[in-house]
Amino acid sequence: MAVDTQISDNIMWITLNRPEAGNALNGDVGEGLSSAFAEVATNDDIRVVVVTGAGEKIFCAGMDLKAFAAGMDMAPVARGLDALRTCEKPVIAAVNGAALAGGFEVMMSCDLVVAVSHAKFGIPEVKRGLFAAGGGTRLPTRIPLTVALEMGMTGDPISPERALHLGLINQVVPADELLSATAALAARITANGPLAVRATKKLMYMEIPEANSKALGEATANVFASEDAREGATAFAQKRTPEWKGR
Repeated sequence: MAVDTQISDNIMWITLNRPEAGNALNGDVGEGLSSAFAEVATNDDIRVVVVTGAGEKIFCAGMDLKAFAAGMDMAPVARGLDALRTCEKPVIAAVNGAALAGGFEVMMSCDLVVAVSHAKFGIPEVKRGLFAAGGGTRLPTRIPLTVALEMGMTGDPISPERALHLGLINQVVPADELLSATAALAARITANGPLAVRATKKLMYMEIPEANSKALGEATANVFASEDAREGATAFAQKRTPEWKGR
């Protein structure tokens, strides 16, 4: 399965399970996320959710560009990410490797982040003629604008140490301590009143202004349907340098 789930000690562990494809987001992953978070919403025994990736190198490489170049339906992916973002219960990202593009946005959609020391974080969509439409453009609400612009316009990644310094993540741990450290953090949350925890999450997020949804929708429609978007994804699949046309 593209998404595996397991429940233990009031924690649902959700694993993106496409290691051969860098745990990239496709329709199956989107459907898996939607199903998992539907269970989270209705199961009172689940108090905290952990999202992680299979393997030791990549948490999530973002959208499956090969599938996108072939005309992949984006709707299931969008639904899955929306289910993650709107989860009322605490969600922790256990970042086992690179979190890039849509994978970085999956991480950003989580409330807390524990990352391995060899992880890296970035929104390289511009390198493929796209932009970080899944939440990356809200990065200035989390870190200084100048750094967010640097990451968004260069597409270059940052290290776990810099991410920790910026307050983008909560902990950096050795790879062999990732799951235990994440479980320990989750246990500190599950020890508290579940209604109080959910209310705290809801009210704290109310203090964060959302991006202009109309502007985001217009930009997404223009950029993702452009010739450059297809060229960027196709060039990635063909392992060549893109030839931009600006349209």
